[in-house]
Amino acid sequence: MQIDIEKINEILRDKTPVEIISWAMQQEGKAVVTTNFRPYEGAILHACTQVKSDIDVIWCDTGYNTPNTYRHAEDLIKLLKLNIDLYVPKQTAAHRDIVLGIPNVDDEKHKLFTEQVKLEPFKRAMEFHAPKIWFTNLRKGQTSFRDSIDIVSLGNDGVLKVSPFYHWSDEEIDDYLETHQIPNEFTYFDPTKVLENRECGLHS
Repeated sequence: MQIDIEKINEILRDKTPVEIISWAMQQEGKAVVTTNFRPYEGAILHACTQVKSDIDVIWCDTGYNTPNTYRHAEDLIKLLKLNIDLYVPKQTAAHRDIVLGIPNVDDEKHKLFTEQVKLEPFKRAMEFHAPKIWFTNLRKGQTSFRDSIDIVSLGNDGVLKVSPFYHWSDEEIDDYLETHQIPNEFTYFDPTKVLENRECGLHS
Protein backbone atom coordinates (compact mmCIF):
# COMPACT_ATOMS: atom_id res chain seq x y z
CA MET A 1 0.00 0.00 0.00
CA GLN A 2 1.77 3.09 -1.26
CA ILE A 3 0.49 6.25 0.44
CA ASP A 4 2.06 9.33 1.95
CA ILE A 5 1.26 8.78 5.64
CA GLU A 6 2.30 12.27 6.73
CA LYS A 7 0.21 13.95 4.07
CA ILE A 8 -2.80 11.71 4.75
CA ASN A 9 -2.68 12.56 8.46
CA GLU A 10 -2.63 16.26 7.63
CA ILE A 11 -5.69 15.84 5.42
CA LEU A 12 -7.56 13.74 7.98
CA ARG A 13 -6.64 15.83 11.03
CA ASP A 14 -9.88 17.84 11.02
CA LYS A 15 -12.17 15.13 9.63
CA THR A 16 -14.84 13.41 11.70
CA PRO A 17 -14.33 9.75 12.68
CA VAL A 18 -16.97 8.68 10.14
CA GLU A 19 -15.19 10.67 7.42
CA ILE A 20 -11.87 9.07 8.39
CA ILE A 21 -13.41 5.60 8.30
CA SER A 22 -15.06 6.33 4.95
CA TRP A 23 -11.69 7.39 3.52
CA ALA A 24 -10.04 4.21 4.79
CA MET A 25 -12.81 2.02 3.38
CA GLN A 26 -12.03 3.42 -0.06
CA GLN A 27 -8.49 2.04 0.14
CA GLU A 28 -7.69 -1.32 -1.35
CA GLY A 29 -8.16 -4.46 0.73
CA LYS A 30 -10.28 -5.89 3.50
CA ALA A 31 -11.03 -3.84 6.64
CA VAL A 32 -11.62 -5.12 10.17
CA VAL A 33 -12.14 -3.50 13.54
CA THR A 34 -10.78 -5.04 16.74
CA THR A 35 -12.25 -4.63 20.19
CA ASN A 36 -11.96 -5.87 23.74
CA PHE A 37 -14.96 -3.87 24.97
CA ARG A 38 -12.86 -1.68 27.25
CA PRO A 39 -14.06 1.86 28.08
CA TYR A 40 -14.96 3.98 25.04
CA GLU A 41 -14.95 1.04 22.61
CA GLY A 42 -18.59 1.80 21.84
CA ALA A 43 -17.45 4.86 19.91
CA ILE A 44 -15.21 3.08 17.39
CA LEU A 45 -17.73 0.24 16.99
CA HIS A 46 -20.59 2.66 16.39
CA ALA A 47 -18.60 4.79 13.93
CA CYS A 48 -17.38 1.79 11.92
CA THR A 49 -20.83 0.24 11.65
CA GLN A 50 -22.23 3.57 10.47
CA VAL A 51 -19.99 3.25 7.41
CA LYS A 52 -20.14 -0.54 6.97
CA SER A 53 -22.82 -2.24 9.05
CA ASP A 54 -21.44 -5.76 8.56
CA ILE A 55 -17.74 -5.02 9.06
CA ASP A 56 -15.93 -7.95 10.68
CA VAL A 57 -15.42 -7.21 14.38
CA ILE A 58 -12.60 -9.23 15.93
CA TRP A 59 -12.98 -9.80 19.67
CA CYS A 60 -10.04 -11.45 21.39
CA ASP A 61 -11.46 -12.40 24.78
CA THR A 62 -8.72 -13.11 27.34
CA GLY A 63 -11.21 -14.91 29.57
CA TYR A 64 -10.43 -12.51 32.43
CA ASN A 65 -13.02 -9.80 31.80
CA THR A 66 -15.24 -8.58 34.61
CA PRO A 67 -18.91 -9.63 34.70
CA ASN A 68 -19.86 -6.04 33.82
CA THR A 69 -17.59 -6.08 30.77
CA TYR A 70 -19.19 -9.27 29.48
CA ARG A 71 -22.66 -7.78 29.98
CA HIS A 72 -21.50 -4.58 28.27
CA ALA A 73 -20.18 -6.62 25.34
CA GLU A 74 -23.48 -8.41 24.93
CA ASP A 75 -25.36 -5.09 25.07
CA LEU A 76 -23.19 -3.53 22.35
CA ILE A 77 -23.31 -6.63 20.16
CA LYS A 78 -27.10 -6.55 20.26
CA LEU A 79 -27.47 -2.76 19.97
CA LEU A 80 -25.09 -2.33 17.03
CA LYS A 81 -25.82 -5.73 15.46
CA LEU A 82 -22.08 -6.41 15.46
CA ASN A 83 -20.65 -9.06 13.15
CA ILE A 84 -18.48 -10.58 15.88
CA ASP A 85 -15.73 -13.10 15.26
CA LEU A 86 -14.64 -14.34 18.68
CA TYR A 87 -11.13 -15.58 19.44
CA VAL A 88 -10.14 -17.10 22.78
CA PRO A 89 -6.93 -18.62 24.19
CA LYS A 90 -6.28 -22.28 23.37
CA GLN A 91 -5.79 -23.12 27.05
CA THR A 92 -8.52 -22.75 29.67
CA ALA A 93 -8.24 -20.04 32.30
CA ALA A 94 -8.56 -22.64 35.08
CA HIS A 95 -5.51 -24.55 33.81
CA ARG A 96 -3.47 -21.40 33.27
CA ASP A 97 -4.31 -20.01 36.70
CA ILE A 98 -2.74 -23.03 38.37
CA VAL A 99 0.34 -23.30 36.12
CA LEU A 100 1.22 -19.59 36.11
CA GLY A 101 0.00 -18.70 39.61
CA ILE A 102 -2.69 -16.23 38.55
CA PRO A 103 -3.47 -13.63 39.80
CA ASN A 104 0.04 -13.22 41.24
CA VAL A 105 1.92 -13.87 38.01
CA ASP A 106 5.56 -12.76 38.29
CA ASP A 107 7.46 -10.75 35.69
CA GLU A 108 9.20 -13.87 34.40
CA LYS A 109 5.88 -15.53 33.53
CA HIS A 110 4.16 -12.34 32.39
CA LYS A 111 5.46 -12.64 28.81
CA LEU A 112 4.10 -16.19 28.52
CA PHE A 113 0.80 -15.13 30.06
CA THR A 114 0.43 -12.26 27.57
CA GLU A 115 1.32 -14.53 24.67
CA GLN A 116 -1.29 -17.08 25.69
CA VAL A 117 -4.25 -14.83 26.45
CA LYS A 118 -3.76 -11.99 23.98
CA LEU A 119 -1.02 -12.25 21.36
CA GLU A 120 -1.64 -15.80 20.09
CA PRO A 121 -5.43 -15.34 19.66
CA PHE A 122 -4.81 -11.97 17.98
CA LYS A 123 -2.24 -13.41 15.56
CA ARG A 124 -4.63 -16.24 14.73
CA ALA A 125 -7.42 -13.76 14.04
CA MET A 126 -5.29 -11.53 11.84
CA GLU A 127 -3.90 -14.48 9.88
CA PHE A 128 -7.42 -15.72 9.19
CA HIS A 129 -8.88 -12.34 8.18
CA ALA A 130 -5.70 -11.01 6.50
CA PRO A 131 -6.89 -7.38 6.61
CA LYS A 132 -5.23 -4.51 4.81
CA ILE A 133 -7.04 -1.92 6.97
CA TRP A 134 -7.31 -2.24 10.76
CA PHE A 135 -9.55 0.08 12.74
CA THR A 136 -8.70 0.51 16.40
CA ASN A 137 -9.46 3.00 19.16
CA LEU A 138 -5.92 4.07 20.01
CA ARG A 139 -5.72 7.65 21.25
CA LYS A 140 -2.98 10.15 21.87
CA GLY A 141 -1.95 10.37 25.52
CA GLN A 142 -2.54 6.71 26.37
CA THR A 143 1.11 5.55 26.23
CA SER A 144 4.41 6.93 24.94
CA PHE A 145 4.22 4.60 21.93
CA ARG A 146 0.72 5.75 21.06
CA ASP A 147 1.88 9.35 21.28
CA SER A 148 4.37 8.56 18.52
CA ILE A 149 1.78 7.50 15.93
CA ASP A 150 -1.16 9.40 14.42
CA ILE A 151 -4.63 8.80 12.98
CA VAL A 152 -3.11 6.63 10.28
CA SER A 153 0.05 4.54 10.56
CA LEU A 154 1.51 1.74 8.48
CA GLY A 155 2.73 -1.39 10.21
CA ASN A 156 5.74 -3.46 9.22
CA ASP A 157 3.27 -6.04 7.95
CA GLY A 158 1.82 -3.52 5.51
CA VAL A 159 -1.47 -3.20 7.37
CA LEU A 160 -2.88 0.32 7.50
CA LYS A 161 -3.83 1.03 11.11
CA VAL A 162 -6.53 3.67 11.45
CA SER A 163 -7.48 5.33 14.75
CA PRO A 164 -10.43 7.64 13.94
CA PHE A 165 -10.68 9.04 17.49
CA TYR A 166 -6.91 9.52 17.89
CA HIS A 167 -7.07 13.22 18.81
CA TRP A 168 -10.26 13.02 20.89
CA SER A 169 -10.38 13.56 24.65
CA ASP A 170 -12.40 11.45 27.10
CA GLU A 171 -14.85 14.31 27.40
CA GLU A 172 -15.37 14.51 23.64
CA ILE A 173 -16.02 10.78 23.42
CA ASP A 174 -18.37 11.00 26.41
CA ASP A 175 -20.39 13.53 24.40
CA TYR A 176 -20.27 11.29 21.31
CA LEU A 177 -21.58 8.30 23.25
CA GLU A 178 -24.31 10.36 24.89
CA THR A 179 -25.37 11.87 21.56
CA HIS A 180 -25.69 8.45 19.95
CA GLN A 181 -27.03 6.75 23.10
CA ILE A 182 -24.19 4.23 23.18
CA PRO A 183 -23.43 2.66 26.59
CA ASN A 184 -20.00 2.80 28.19
CA GLU A 185 -18.49 0.88 31.08
CA PHE A 186 -15.47 1.33 33.30
CA THR A 187 -14.90 -1.98 35.11
CA TYR A 188 -12.73 -3.36 32.30
CA PHE A 189 -9.58 -5.11 33.49
CA ASP A 190 -6.62 -6.03 31.30
CA PRO A 191 -4.59 -8.71 33.13
CA THR A 192 -1.63 -8.33 30.74
CA LYS A 193 -0.94 -4.74 31.76
CA VAL A 194 0.73 -4.97 35.13
CA LEU A 195 2.08 -1.47 34.68
CA GLU A 196 -0.21 1.45 33.85
CA ASN A 197 1.57 2.46 30.63
CA ARG A 198 2.71 -0.97 29.53
CA GLU A 199 1.94 -1.96 25.94
CA CYS A 200 0.43 -5.41 25.54
CA GLY A 201 2.28 -6.09 22.31
CA LEU A 202 -0.57 -5.74 19.81
CA HIS A 203 0.25 -2.16 18.88
CA SER A 204 3.93 -1.69 19.66
